[in-house]
Amino acid sequence: MGTPRLTTEAVRGVFAIMPTPALDGADDPGMIDTLDRAETERAVNALIDDGVDAIMSTGTFGECATLTWEELRDFAEILVSTAAGRVPVLVGATTLNTRDTITRARALRDLGVDGLLLGRPMWAQCDEENLVAFYRAVAEAVPELGIVVYDNPEAFKGKISTEAYAALAGIPQVVAAKYPVFGPQFAADLAAVDHRVRLLPVDRDWCTAHELAPADVVACWSGSASCGPLAHVELSRRLLGGDLAGARVIADELGAASAGFFPEGSFALFSRYNIQLEKIRINAAGYIKAGPCRPPYAHCPEEYAEGARASARRFAELDAKYRARESETTGVQR
Repeated sequence: MGTPRLTTEAVRGVFAIMPTPALDGADDPGMIDTLDRAETERAVNALIDDGVDAIMSTGTFGECATLTWEELRDFAEILVSTAAGRVPVLVGATTLNTRDTITRARALRDLGVDGLLLGRPMWAQCDEENLVAFYRAVAEAVPELGIVVYDNPEAFKGKISTEAYAALAGIPQVVAAKYPVFGPQFAADLAAVDHRVRLLPVDRDWCTAHELAPADVVACWSGSASCGPLAHVELSRRLLGGDLAGARVIADELGAASAGFFPEGSFALFSRYNIQLEKIRINAAGYIKAGPCRPPYAHCPEEYAEGARASARRFAELDAKYRARESETTGVQR
């Protein structure tokens, strides 16, 4: 099927997940075009200038499910044109069926994206055979694109099994997986992909996962990078530079800043309000103006929202801390 634009070897560092910025009033279901184009361009430049290694969007809090196709297409076009080849750009194309996903994937390929952040259809749960067949069909339709499998057990009605990971690793276009909450299955899944697919833990779990396979676990995904990425970038520099102790300090800081973000400590409960909580946190941190949530995902219990705002304050302080350190070291003020 050929070599994709994004290869497994190129999956390295911080894969920052950014929201799809929304204009004021985007929570009104009567608003047709909700995309904040100026903020999208500004945010992409900010993330790249601050050192992230790739940009992903239109997963869950990128609001793939609530964007119109026209909005998603225009957003992807801005991502590609603004990044201008400086970092890989991956865009979500998940729909409720294979044919629509392929149609979107082909259009995104033609816009110049490097890869897809791709979850499986979720109206009904896909068994292993249907799951693997879905990814293979998309890979065959757009062999130019690398695929980052989106393994969200709540959104897609179950975690991808170790056996399915072994089968997915046989598809050359499957270069990585956005891995769920780190747990005991990670080691088995890592063995199953046999160096052919990068499993991306969340930033705060990267050190622990990296220790299992230092040559393979060389990238992480991060939604909190959209609250300000300087700590995340420093984590990457230290970890990939061999300073595990220094990286561990930063990972612990990221974990502390995340405290209280999951309501009652529950990923399942968080997933009911994933879009709202992520956008509340990003807006409160002030690094990106994410704007309001698009309907129907608008309401969020206030006690959960306050947990997100508290996390945002800690992430903003952490970013400011590493921004000041960089300025002292380099003399460059960002």
